This record gives sequence, structure tokens and C-alpha cells, in this order.
Amino acid sequence: MTATATATIAAAVLVAGFFAVASPTAFNVTPISFDGGYTPLFGERNIVRSPDGRTVKILLNQHSGSGFISSALYYHGLFSASIKLPSDYTAGVVVAFYMSNGDIFEKNHDELDFEFLGNIKGKQWRIQTNVYGNGSTSRGREERYQLPFDPTAEAHHYSILWTNSSIIFYIDEIPIREVVRTEAMGGDFPSKPMSLYATIWDASNWATSGGKYKVNYKYAPFVSAFSNFILKGCRLDPIQQLPAAEQCRLAAAETAISDYATMNVEKRVAMQRFRQHYMSYSFCYDELRYPKVFPDCKVAESEKDRFWNSGDAKIQPRAVVRRRRWNSRRDRVRSARIDVMKNNEYSSVNRN
Repeated sequence: MTATATATIAAAVLVAGFFAVASPTAFNVTPISFDGGYTPLFGERNIVRSPDGRTVKILLNQHSGSGFISSALYYHGLFSASIKLPSDYTAGVVVAFYMSNGDIFEKNHDELDFEFLGNIKGKQWRIQTNVYGNGSTSRGREERYQLPFDPTAEAHHYSILWTNSSIIFYIDEIPIREVVRTEAMGGDFPSKPMSLYATIWDASNWATSGGKYKVNYKYAPFVSAFSNFILKGCRLDPIQQLPAAEQCRLAAAETAISDYATMNVEKRVAMQRFRQHYMSYSFCYDELRYPKVFPDCKVAESEKDRFWNSGDAKIQPRAVVRRRRWNSRRDRVRSARIDVMKNNEYSSVNRN
């Protein structure tokens, strides 16, 4: 077996292992309680806390959506939560877990998003990641994916790593997207302190098939559960007059040597595998909206062939709902080897 095949199998096992049975907490970082880092933002009557304060449910009904916000601003770090999404008919419903400073910088805000887009009955949720810097919403760096699990069956970890040099989006400790800061990006790279948000709301006018399918409140309330809150970043002290970079020097050094900030070979192969199988849209290939390729896009002609000039994948990935847990490492290795053989056969046919 070649070294490439071995690395691919290792990554496949990593992906299957984490997505099948997620660890109790992301990256073994101790989570905090809701009150330890968050406060209600809107729709407080639709925010339901567990008795121990470790789980919070946010609801959307015909009266209101709901959401919460971190009690402080953060400048770089790891930000994570376990999220379980509403099931059944969820068209028009959007659940978001994101960072933003839009309440402070109205016209030049920064933002990093996990957006979960609901769907009609029988269809899975879709997930989108966004990167906006300095109000660059007209140059949105959006990507969409299907998921290799049912996000309504149980909670999964969704994490954002934000440093001065890169941004990594994780699902269950698997990196699904990396944005490396380049000089050409300029202010498009988020650079100002942000708060953490979680919201659920009615986006009937655009969220599902461009607004074709609306929220049907017959299925309300729509409930999303959040737990395992991680706010492991530099919490800014508003009293100090020092710039954020100075206040956060020690925290940045700690983050730099952490496991979640390190992209080793195994992680990169796992990320590439996820993107190859589950990415359904990429701004890098959307020539209709962006005729000029973004400086942070690493366009490969072989990959580009999989996408239309609208940025949509020519063959849309199918959501995979795993009906059973993986019983052993042997099961995962066997499945990974089958996938590798299928991929090799597919590549051989294409070459010929």
C-alpha cells in the first residue's frame, strides 16, 4: 500500500471515528456553564436553561425567535459549542453560531459564521461557513456543505479557531475549512475583537430554495440545543487602554502551541477528504459573482472541474445518515479501505 493510500485511510478513520462517536468535549478543553460566559440577547422567553446551566435550548415559534451573546469581547482563540438542530420540516429556519462585532462597527464589521440552513421534510440541514472582514459582505467567502451524519439525532461539536494568521472551522475536531491570512486579503481578514452569538430565526425570504419554501409554524416550536460551551480566547478588559494585540500577547502564545491550532498532515488529509465528499458550493469557483479569483483561493484545475461556474458542485453530495455506531477500529479501517479502493477505481476510469 502506498504512503498516500495509508495517509488517506488514516484520515478516513479519523473522520469516521469522530463523526460517529464524538468526544464529550471538543479538544478536551473544559467547557463552561451558560451563565459563565453568555447572556440572553433577544426572545428571552424562548430561551430554556437546564437545571445545571450546562445546556440551553433556543426556540423559534410564531411569536419570536431567540438568541444569546457572550458577556465579553474576545480577540482570537477557540470558540465552540455542541449543537443539536431541530428535526422534521425546517424550511426557512436558520440556526447560527457565529462571531461578530456588528453592534460596534456597523459599516465595517468582522464576522465568522456557522450557519445552519433548514430544509423541507425528508431533506437534511445544510451548513454554511462565512468569513467577512471590515464589512466585506459584498465579497463574502461563503462555502456550503452537506453532513455525513444527522445533525438532528444528537449533538455535534462546531468550533471556530481564530488567530492572527489563520481561521479554521472544525466539526467534531475535524477541520473542514482553513483560511490563511495573506497580505493581499488586506482588511478582508477579521482583525477586530468580536462577541460570540447563537440565534434561531425566521429567514423565510431566502433560506430554503431562495425563499420558495417558508417557515411552517404547524411544526413549531423549532428547538435547537446548545451545550459544552467553550470560550478559550483572550477576553478583553475594557478598562485597560492597551491595544488588543498587547493585551492578548500571552493568550496568543498559548493558542499557537495548542493542538487545535496545529494543522498536521493527518488533519489536512482529513480536511481534504471532507471537502471532496461534502462541499456543495465554494466561492472560489463562483465566476458569476466573483470573476476575479480571491487571493486566498487555492484553485486546482482538477478540483475546479467538479464545479459549475456558479460555484455549485456539479454532483451535489448526498447527506449521509449513519444508522449505527462504528463498533471497532477494524470496522472503520475496513470501510476506509473500501472508500480508498473506490476512489482509486474512479480515478483510474477518469484517467483512461
